[in-house]
Amino acid sequence: MTSSRPLNVVIVEDEAILAMQLENMLEDAGHVTVGWATCLSEAEELMRDVAADLAFVDVHLSDGITGITGIAVADLFRQQHGTSVVFMTANPKLLPDDFAGAVGVIAKPYTSSGVMAVLNYLHQGISAPPPVSTRPNGLTLAPHYQQTWSA
Repeated sequence: MTSSRPLNVVIVEDEAILAMQLENMLEDAGHVTVGWATCLSEAEELMRDVAADLAFVDVHLSDGITGITGIAVADLFRQQHGTSVVFMTANPKLLPDDFAGAVGVIAKPYTSSGVMAVLNYLHQGISAPPPVSTRPNGLTLAPHYQQTWSA
């Protein structure tokens, strides 16, 4: 059963339109966007001010080498706050085999209904692992989570 407590979510996305759309989806699902950043330096600043249960992180950010800055942001959130990270990218092949410790990846382009299904699944997995519902098609789990969250 899913906890009724909403998730506190951070969005790290350098395309403002996508970040705003994702924020609207999160709020429609009853979760709270506690902040968003467009680059590594903004994410570092954000981490000083907020703690989040979940971070949606784009692999490509405006201030770095392709794929490297998104992975650096994910590492910082996981290490400093224990935040669960999900990458959002048009090129999941840029991620290392272990997904850099993230829960998984949502491939772009994504749909609103796909993100909502993933949010429900992640809410279950973060609140009371493992999730009780079946993994949605829009989410590819990292190998570690595939093993521990298999429904």
